[in-house]
Amino acid sequence: MLDLLSFLYAAVFAVSGFSFARLVFPRDRFVKQLLMGLTAGLVMLLWLPVLPSFLIGFTLASQIIALVIAVGIGVLCAVLGRGKAKTGSFRLKTELPLLLTCVPIIVVCAILMSNHYITNASNGSLHVGQCTYGDLCMHLGFITSISVQKTFPPMYSILPDTALGYPFLCDSISSTFYTLGSTLRFATLLPSVYAAITVVLGVYLLFEDWFRRDSAAVIGTWLFFLGGGFGFFYFFDHAKTFASLTSGEAWENWLKETYNISATVHSSDPLDMGKLLMEGWYKTPTNFVDNGMRWVNSIADMMLPQRATLFGWALLFPALQLLRRAVFDKESKLFIWLGILAGAMPLVHTHSFFALGLISAFLFVAALIGQASKKLSADEKKARGKNLSYFLLFGVIAVALAAPQLFCFTFRQSSAGGFLKFHFNWCNESDSWLWFYIKNLGMIFILMVPAFFAAKKETKLFYGGSLLIWALCEFVVFQPNTYDNNKLLFVWFALTCGIVAEFIVNVWDKLHELPSNIGDKQKKAALPLGKRIAYVILFGTLLTSMLVSGVMTIAREYVSGDHLGIVDGKLRYRENGYQVVSEELCEAAEWIKANAAPDATILTATNHNNAVAMLTGRNIVCGAPTFLYFHGVDYSERYHNVKRMYEDPYSCFYELAERYGVSYVLLGSWEYGSYSVDSEFFSSLTPVWQKGGTTIYKVGE
Repeated sequence: MLDLLSFLYAAVFAVSGFSFARLVFPRDRFVKQLLMGLTAGLVMLLWLPVLPSFLIGFTLASQIIALVIAVGIGVLCAVLGRGKAKTGSFRLKTELPLLLTCVPIIVVCAILMSNHYITNASNGSLHVGQCTYGDLCMHLGFITSISVQKTFPPMYSILPDTALGYPFLCDSISSTFYTLGSTLRFATLLPSVYAAITVVLGVYLLFEDWFRRDSAAVIGTWLFFLGGGFGFFYFFDHAKTFASLTSGEAWENWLKETYNISATVHSSDPLDMGKLLMEGWYKTPTNFVDNGMRWVNSIADMMLPQRATLFGWALLFPALQLLRRAVFDKESKLFIWLGILAGAMPLVHTHSFFALGLISAFLFVAALIGQASKKLSADEKKARGKNLSYFLLFGVIAVALAAPQLFCFTFRQSSAGGFLKFHFNWCNESDSWLWFYIKNLGMIFILMVPAFFAAKKETKLFYGGSLLIWALCEFVVFQPNTYDNNKLLFVWFALTCGIVAEFIVNVWDKLHELPSNIGDKQKKAALPLGKRIAYVILFGTLLTSMLVSGVMTIAREYVSGDHLGIVDGKLRYRENGYQVVSEELCEAAEWIKANAAPDATILTATNHNNAVAMLTGRNIVCGAPTFLYFHGVDYSERYHNVKRMYEDPYSCFYELAERYGVSYVLLGSWEYGSYSVDSEFFSSLTPVWQKGGTTIYKVGE
């Protein structure tokens, strides 16, 4: 019931956003208004609950205030926009290419999110998929702690007393629904699906608006979400090697060495091998580090596990469409709304804000150069000058809104060190510069060069900003983890998919072009059937080579979580996802939620899938170094003291427990597996909950 309440809450924001879009974009067709409405609704859903929280904490009252404001905005826009919208009704025939492209991709995103965001297993444990086994644990901790502790601005629950500088709005949006009473799974899933819908529509409509061709938008969208390189060749080659082996022992040894898969093999059938490969840990055609495959899939490795990227893209792609229209179509007033949208980005996804800023700066400089041209008439200079003034206003608005976020949160944390350094060629560790990109991006990269030179001047100009991003990312690393530069590189990749798609469509049209003086009766004979079939095969093969790696990756990701699959010839539900929290720890978390104070601190191991941090919203003394190091915070003292408290408690436990405000101690499989626990000391504490090998002790009683 409370999940339904959360759905209705989100729907109010979406409807209010659509009301806003009808007012601001009265002449746009329905689907464009829908996209901008979803975007506006998402901005409100991200920001409105947060603003009152700075004053009164992240409470239920903050969520109600946000709802009232959203309703007020929606009603006001509906009143002001009455009679102004000039669009007709939704036309199925016109929007069919969009539907046939976007709906399947959205469905894929929703299915993967559904079986990757903590599914409840029949044994009481929690399962996730391959790509969410890591980062999702951190995000769940942010979601629950923001809601439970209500402290705002939020603090790290995995490093208490440290302000959270990570762009936390991607998680506070789920904290809203958790505060409203939703289950943690639904609170995580609902806004993620909303954002995914916005991302997919945003990419498609950006390409459609840019190229004015449905076919280019269709191909470009599929390339962005499923496009990949030549990684699939490794699997075909491995299948050949697998088939050449002659014994079960040889097959099993080879699988263990190549894919780290332990399995009993009874056949060298490539189909059997294919099924086994679906069990490999990060051994996909788009993410196979041992073979130098580092260009990951945008759905499986970006949108699903990286929530900041997901919500950042939901704002970025509509913003890029507004930018293109404002600059090239001279819809100057759109710069105002673009400034507001850009200013909302830093605490959602700093990389998206930076990418938009780089592309905008490139276009602004190009516009200044164009304004200085002597070939322009006085009227043209006046019109361009007006557009430039609005362009400048966009920058002022964006910077004014973004500055408090950047200086109070982002820069404070990134100044800790390791966030900015020189590094050439991104993640390439084994190949030449050129071959790395050819094998990782395949035909998309190969066609990028002719596509660029064949493009129109305006297309080159808009694409030029993304080339600046690519060039910068080839020489500078912006976070401690070099891999994270792909959060910027994927913006370049998106626009590259666009120009490559347009190039493919133009080449297809050129090959089918007929002389203008030919008669209708001669047209059919002018292009022989054999040639038409050859073109279809050629282009079909080309597109297949671009998409097959991504399709294989998505298939692997689907079966990595609990899913419907064929078992013994029957469709059955398979619980073969990765166990992220055991049944015992789930029950321990429930006890903590019911008995521990919201701001209580619990001594636990520092494992990344920490049940206390993820599920209860309470503090732990220190969380996983894999998270904290890449956030640029100093965790070393707490990290070492956790080890001391477990292994040498007689010398330091009570002193450190008082320093860190520890109320409870958890002893379970992670603690016993990570430390030489002094069980004798902890047996002197008061046990307040116990099941199997897991015990919770109260400190001070």
